[in-house]
Amino acid sequence: EFTHQEKKEIFVCSKVKEFDLIELDQLLQTVGWSRRPIRRVKRALEFSILVVGLWRHDEKFPRLVGFARCTGDGIIEATIWDVAINPVYQGLGLGKELMKYILQELKKIGISKVTLFADAEVVSFYKRQGWELEPKGSKCAFWYAN
Repeated sequence: EFTHQEKKEIFVCSKVKEFDLIELDQLLQTVGWSRRPIRRVKRALEFSILVVGLWRHDEKFPRLVGFARCTGDGIIEATIWDVAINPVYQGLGLGKELMKYILQELKKIGISKVTLFADAEVVSFYKRQGWELEPKGSKCAFWYAN
C-alpha cells in the first residue's frame, strides 16, 4: 500500500480483488476504452495474480482514479494489463507511483520478468520509467478471436 499527497488531495493505492465493477467500468471509459461485459471483467479480476486500485481518499466517498492488473504464472513471469489513470488526475505522478508499486509487489512474489502492452500514445511514458521497448515484430505474436 502507498499513499501519495498532491496539494490537499490524498491518494491511496492498495492490492484488492473486490471492486465496484460499475465504478471500474466508468474509470476505464474515461480513458477511452470500450465497454467490456461486467461479468467478464469480474472473471478477469478473479484470475489475475495482482489487482491494484488507486483511490482519491475521502472518508465518506473514496473515488477510484487508477487501476491496473497482472496475469501470469505467479512464479516467474507476469504481464501488466489495463493500466488506467483518470485523465483529471494524470500528470500528478500517480501513474509512475502505481507502476512502481506494481513492480515492487511482483518482485515480492518472485516475479523476475514483467511485460506489458501499451497503446502507441503512452509508450513514451513507460520508456521514461525505464522499460525496454520491444523492437517491432521481433519477439511478439498476437492472435485475436473474431
